[in-house]
Amino acid sequence: MSNSVQNSVQNSVQDTVQNKVIVITGASSGIGEATARLLAAHGAKVVLGARRTDRLESIAADIRKAGGEVELYTIDVTDAGEVEGLVRHAQATFGRVDVLFNNAGVMLLAPFSERKADEWNRMVDINIKGVLNGIAAVLPVMQAQGSGHIINTASTGAYSTAPGCGVYCATKYAVRAITEGLRQEMEAIRVTLLSPGVTETELGHDISNSDAAAFVQQLREKTLQPEAIAQAVLYAISQPDGVEPSELVIRPTRSAGHSF
Repeated sequence: MSNSVQNSVQNSVQDTVQNKVIVITGASSGIGEATARLLAAHGAKVVLGARRTDRLESIAADIRKAGGEVELYTIDVTDAGEVEGLVRHAQATFGRVDVLFNNAGVMLLAPFSERKADEWNRMVDINIKGVLNGIAAVLPVMQAQGSGHIINTASTGAYSTAPGCGVYCATKYAVRAITEGLRQEMEAIRVTLLSPGVTETELGHDISNSDAAAFVQQLREKTLQPEAIAQAVLYAISQPDGVEPSELVIRPTRSAGHSF
């Protein structure tokens, strides 16, 4: 690509993303953090939500130092009231909400025979209910605006499963179904399902089953970086009006074995 064409593409992305108000959950590390930094660098006004206030403050300080606009709000996505507070804060600060990136998630793998009901419930609460809480909080704002974009993070585990991964993958299948159902109902609001393959993040760091932890470590021999997924989010947001990137699946090149 010639320099002139490349500059034209970069300017087009900048024009499309600049000044958009983008709310990100799970923003304290990994994909959420990388996306916040990238979008802010392209002129977006980012609003970061997560539980770890110290991490949010550190990321926000970096973004401001680089000249970006950022706000933060401490939330637990399992609490519908706190998620509503995040959206209200974004709207009160910047006047609107253009994009919600529903990104918070947890991956706790173990065989069903271990009967880890607490871990099952935690995944359901964060991965499914957290997404629904985000949708419920932002829909009235976007419907009143007559525009908006909701991006939900699923996983390549939303398309297949493996031993020890049944509940985790079920939550991501649910996110896939929720996202498609929402997309079919919306007219003025764009809806995108983002399904990353194995990515180098904190996801799965708290797996308690040693075999499952080893399985994840093996998968990460071929992995994506969070910045690659952030680029996919930027791509989705930067599409022109009338274009809906409804489903983005991102895998490491020539990834082998299980698809996630």
